[in-house]
Amino acid sequence: METTDIGSKSVPLQITEDEAAVYDRQIRLWGLEAQQRMRNATILVLRLKGVATETIKNIVLAGIGKLVVVDTEDVSAEDLSAGFFYRDEDMGKKRVDAAKSHIESLNPLVTVETLQDPASLEEGLDELIKGVDLVCVTDWDREGLIRTNDICRRHSKPFYAGGTFGLLGYIFCDLLQHDYISPDRSAPAGKEAVQKNVKLTAAYVPLRDALGHRWKGLTRKQTKELNPAVVFSVLALWEYQAKHGRQLPDDASTVAELEGIATSLLVNAEVSKQALPAIPRELLETISTTAVHELSPVCAVVGGMLAQDILKALAAREPPIANFFTFDGSTGGGTVARMSMP
Repeated sequence: METTDIGSKSVPLQITEDEAAVYDRQIRLWGLEAQQRMRNATILVLRLKGVATETIKNIVLAGIGKLVVVDTEDVSAEDLSAGFFYRDEDMGKKRVDAAKSHIESLNPLVTVETLQDPASLEEGLDELIKGVDLVCVTDWDREGLIRTNDICRRHSKPFYAGGTFGLLGYIFCDLLQHDYISPDRSAPAGKEAVQKNVKLTAAYVPLRDALGHRWKGLTRKQTKELNPAVVFSVLALWEYQAKHGRQLPDDASTVAELEGIATSLLVNAEVSKQALPAIPRELLETISTTAVHELSPVCAVVGGMLAQDILKALAAREPPIANFFTFDGSTGGGTVARMSMP
């Protein structure tokens, strides 16, 4: 992987002795080659809310080469509770302006570039994505995620999306054809056994295809393992946003509408009524009143998982998420659903 300036490629950088000392623990964990890939990676993060701040903290500390952050909005009171880059005196400033110095202080070895022009998220997005190595979009609506994922596909760029809706969180990834090294778990175990690694490939699908996944044949046992009620709650919230101009529900009066949306999604996805007859009413009541809020602990969990998986993908060690992770903050449990992947 090469370092990238926006719109241009440069010669891959070699890790210096000083950098090797800083990243010594990681090099011993992942290996020099994996750290080299991170060092030469340019990552684009779109939208700077709670999940993004946690993700950025972890990938910058891990030693990526360059971070490009795009956000057009001002710091609000809501941001102060979940975005630890912001202070009270930052109210009214652009998020990227308030956060830049804090991001840079985490790791001076990482180049940080910030953009706040709305065009960067619209007509300029294609060119922006072309010049980076991996794209991460946080807390955006479904149509924005699909559009960004489609652009990433055109330019063969790995794509991550993550966000929270109150107590619920999600991560989706489309890593195209992803090669990685993993321990050979088919080898016999024992004291004398030599641990071997094997090269594997995973074929990912874009978000628009994942959303067409059919859950026909889902058993009650699988329902307990996959927790599809949370998956379909996230999908229902995306549909709600599409119907209400990106707005989220903020009171109990929306329960009936969310229930109708969720029921329709379950039917269209061919979910067995024996496995999941409906989304639990108490879950819909919870998300109807909390989805609009950012909760710091949930952002921390989802952002941490998102960063960990991005680094895993860059290092090409161990399998990344395949391909839709959801987190339920009320139980503290997370599950991964394989949606439309072969």
